[in-house]
Amino acid sequence: MNAKATLSPDVSAPHDLAPDDLARACAEAMWKEDTASQALGIEILRINPGGATLAMTVQPHMVNGHGIAHGGFIFTLADSAFAFACNSHNQRAVAAQGNISFIRPGKLGDRLIATAREISRTGRSGIYDVRVTVEDLAIAELRGHSRTVAGTWLPAAGATTSSK
Repeated sequence: MNAKATLSPDVSAPHDLAPDDLARACAEAMWKEDTASQALGIEILRINPGGATLAMTVQPHMVNGHGIAHGGFIFTLADSAFAFACNSHNQRAVAAQGNISFIRPGKLGDRLIATAREISRTGRSGIYDVRVTVEDLAIAELRGHSRTVAGTWLPAAGATTSSK
């Protein structure tokens, strides 16, 4: 989250939160630990259950030898959106697999928007699609598979918040 965004609902009883409030509270808790996304200047624009929209501007250190946005940075933005989407249900989740297709290049100064949406979530597994755009023009598509792990982001009746 950037300094402008505040998502804090009352998390003293997360089991009583509406799904949108729960998703935002989970994102806020996760953001506090996500120094990688913060260091790249990624911003959270929107969070909802199973979904997330994040933004990042292509900086000079993100451009490759072809003068275009390095694919690794585009993947990182998409992966971060995927992460916030699959962690929006107060179950800690990690990527099990991710596959990206690059459609068009990003350029220095472009504001990239990554929008993740949940396709399915069954048991411990989830599938998420992420579209990365510049001015509504798709530049990349990522399909991610998630796996839940032990722990929650917010305390639930008798649960711990970390698997650390």
